[in-house]
Amino acid sequence: MSTPNDTPRARLAQLVRELAVVRGEVTLASGLTSDFYVDMRRATLHHAAAPLIGHVMLDMLEEAGFGAGEIDAVGGLTMGADPVATAILHAAASRGLDVDAFVVRKEAKGHGMRRRVEGPDVAGRRVVVLEDTSTTGGSPLTAIEALREAGAEVAAVAVVVDRDTGAREAIESAADVPYLAALGLADLGLG
Repeated sequence: MSTPNDTPRARLAQLVRELAVVRGEVTLASGLTSDFYVDMRRATLHHAAAPLIGHVMLDMLEEAGFGAGEIDAVGGLTMGADPVATAILHAAASRGLDVDAFVVRKEAKGHGMRRRVEGPDVAGRRVVVLEDTSTTGGSPLTAIEALREAGAEVAAVAVVVDRDTGAREAIESAADVPYLAALGLADLGLG
């Protein structure tokens, strides 16, 4: 159980450990295999963890120089980034800050507006790409490509949990943006 003196980040790490860490061999989206899985939707869609995710991520962004006024919107490739973006949007609103959210589709819709980036227009806006957990960096890199095509200025990538398996290096090298992570495997008792 958490105590009143726990930091929001420590409480979040505890909740992610309890809710999202699944032990047993799994194949990750990257195609790699692992003896554990961090099923972040169990945390990002949880009544206690989601608000913490929003505040911890917003604090991390602010500490790194990407607070409100420095960024206009947050989001990433659907579906892992969606609840993280919504959590940050709500955390920012609770602080009186203007931060929008967006969703990047894997491919443009074949009907309607045929947009790949949904939500408020990102053209000419400074954005942060999000992910719940990242292994190789593939999803954030796909989102970055779509956002740049839509005219956004990508300021950084921010993930809730970094698996420390090369995502940081891939993103910083290929996209030339900083990579931020709220939690690492050691925070979850996995590293």
